[in-house]
Amino acid sequence: MNFVVPDFYPAAAEIFVAVMALVIMLAFTFFRSNARSLAYFLTQATLVGAAFITIWTLDGQVTLTFSNMFISDLMGDLLKLTIYFSVAVGLLYGRGYLSDRNMDRPEYFLLALLMTLGMMVMVTANHMLSLYMGLEMMSLSLYAMVAFDRDSARSTEAAMKYFVLGALASGLLLYGMSMIYGATGAMDFSSIAQSIYHQTANKTVLMFGLVFVVAGLAFKLGVVPFHMWVPDVYQGAPTAVTLMIATAPKLAAFAISMRLLVFGLFELADQWQSMLMFLAVLSIVLGNLAAIAQTNLKRMLAYSGISHMGFVLLGLLSGVVDGDRQFALNAYSSAMFYAVSYVIMSLASFGMVVLLSRAGFEAENIDDFKGLNKRSPWFALMMMIVMFSMAGIPFFIGFFAKLSVLQAVVQAGYIWLALVAVLMSLVGAYYYLRVVKVMYFDEPTDTAPIHAPADVRVMLSANGLAIAGLGLLPQGLMSLCAYALIASL
Repeated sequence: MNFVVPDFYPAAAEIFVAVMALVIMLAFTFFRSNARSLAYFLTQATLVGAAFITIWTLDGQVTLTFSNMFISDLMGDLLKLTIYFSVAVGLLYGRGYLSDRNMDRPEYFLLALLMTLGMMVMVTANHMLSLYMGLEMMSLSLYAMVAFDRDSARSTEAAMKYFVLGALASGLLLYGMSMIYGATGAMDFSSIAQSIYHQTANKTVLMFGLVFVVAGLAFKLGVVPFHMWVPDVYQGAPTAVTLMIATAPKLAAFAISMRLLVFGLFELADQWQSMLMFLAVLSIVLGNLAAIAQTNLKRMLAYSGISHMGFVLLGLLSGVVDGDRQFALNAYSSAMFYAVSYVIMSLASFGMVVLLSRAGFEAENIDDFKGLNKRSPWFALMMMIVMFSMAGIPFFIGFFAKLSVLQAVVQAGYIWLALVAVLMSLVGAYYYLRVVKVMYFDEPTDTAPIHAPADVRVMLSANGLAIAGLGLLPQGLMSLCAYALIASL
């Protein structure tokens, strides 16, 4: 058998991150005296370097390499750039929090880098094996990060729940993939699509495989009824880790949903869209109703995140109607725009929780935000912008994210689905506005000054202003998402 040397150029960013992970591992072995600072700065430099390499290798063409297991396209590149940004900002926000709790050890930053590498592999996967490898690399890193505070029983419990349920979901996904392979005789997504298109696949086995795959994807997105881990893990994990879980992995989960369902199983769209509809309605309804009863802000944001992922599914399920594919691009680009917007908002919301936390104190209850306007009017304004945006109030990025998805749903003819989403968004406005009310109209129970490094204050301010700015000028990001999909599909 002749060995074909793969083209390494499209995978330059992944190779660079993998090599730098080894460099960081060796660096904190030989430089133990200042290993913590060195690991942090090397990790941030790696993310910046990976972004430059991704931009440098970006050519707008669809390129396959590594025996069709790796795909380089504009959608993947845009998602990778957003992942770099999300992880870098998450590490910046969380560094002081980790330092206060003696958790800023080099191993944490190494795990963050390996998590990023796993997400990069997921985003660029064109084969079920490479997709699963990336998924497990990301998941195992997250399990370890959740349990990183070894002295916290709550974190250990959250990590065990996450690990056990995550292993179950990975098993479902892997079983579904094996059934799809058995039905089609192929493992790369383009060959799977060809087999289904030419009707050479075993339809019965394929349908069973599809059900298992959708269940596995639903867990990774954290949607109902596979949401059980989300509120417990969000609350139990250290807030800096919760910030990481709530942001970049959502983009990776969106990417594998696109790769598997749209790139690989598009001919079965009528079947998987009906499954996604069931998941989306349950997620939007239960997520918003359960969030009302929460007094813990991290749990509230967890349930609201379930609802937001329901909106992402609304975009994915609106692509094909009765075999008509003319609105597919608009629907999928609206889902991508929503996922990116949600990550930007989540960074700011959990960044504010991290900002108010200090050594020996977790600012994770809504009451901890009482009177924030009197302690810091500027950061109260930033948090208000975030809450307004998440509630979908004009004119912030969250409003246009919801609007773009609802337009796609209405174009697909699902008027009742759009009405349910709008009504539940009105319900959701209650618990977001409750946070604003507490900040501006309640007396502060904690009058301690807010201390944070200048870089965190600047980035958090820029994050909040970006939510407002992109709300005023959303067209650029919307067009970028649409163009990326046009060049990739």
